[in-house]
Amino acid sequence: MLPMLPALVLCALPLEWTRVSAGIEVRAFVLEQKPEHGDGLLQVVRLDPAVVTFEFALATEHHDLIRTAAEWARERHFTVTINAGMYEKDFRSNVGYLRDGAVLNQKAWKPTYQSVLAFKPKDKGVPAVVLLDRDAPDFEARVRKYDAVVQNLRIIKGPPSVSVWSANKKKWSEALVAQDDEGRLLFAFSRTPYELAELSAKVLALPLGVVRAMHVEGGPEASLSIHGKGVSEDFAGSFETGFFADDSNAHQWPIPNVIGVK
Repeated sequence: MLPMLPALVLCALPLEWTRVSAGIEVRAFVLEQKPEHGDGLLQVVRLDPAVVTFEFALATEHHDLIRTAAEWARERHFTVTINAGMYEKDFRSNVGYLRDGAVLNQKAWKPTYQSVLAFKPKDKGVPAVVLLDRDAPDFEARVRKYDAVVQNLRIIKGPPSVSVWSANKKKWSEALVAQDDEGRLLFAFSRTPYELAELSAKVLALPLGVVRAMHVEGGPEASLSIHGKGVSEDFAGSFETGFFADDSNAHQWPIPNVIGVK
């Protein structure tokens, strides 16, 4: 049974880029004026990897207890927290490969998942964080240079940046991770449900410079928490075709694995 948590009020980030901490900016973009579900907004956090650091927080490393993104943030002192990815029925293992140093949360690479986020570089002279296409010729050489790696479902391939999705009549609230053309990481959240084909087109049309993007969760498990100067928000998804087909979810669900920003 899910714990009783305070009700979530639909909120929005500022409609212009606002600094909440060194290397962390937030902004909301209007995707739709009057959607059937949700608020029609894309909540975006823009992260400068030259300033901030990225960490995994995994239930398997923390007493096997799953937590909401907000609870992970409070416990680990993260300014920003988002899902690390979809998880298996054991409520612990990521669906795609996930390694944090010597810890293997999921040892198997999923053949159909073509997006990989890597951070904690082993050596100097390589980017602090990269979002990679697994089918790129240099993927193996590049990913070996990092100690923290997670594999997820790809939304946008690049460059050139193109959506890999076609219309399929399945829509959900969405949490995604993207990288822009300046190497900054973007954490984004839409409570309003879209098919990924439609959402990816909307994301590419925004002035974000997105090069690549990965899906990290959908439906009521999709989460984004931001706690910095002047901003304290805990966003939760709701709608998911075939699972939770309404907009009634009012709180973040506990999740086993997150990416946190300090």
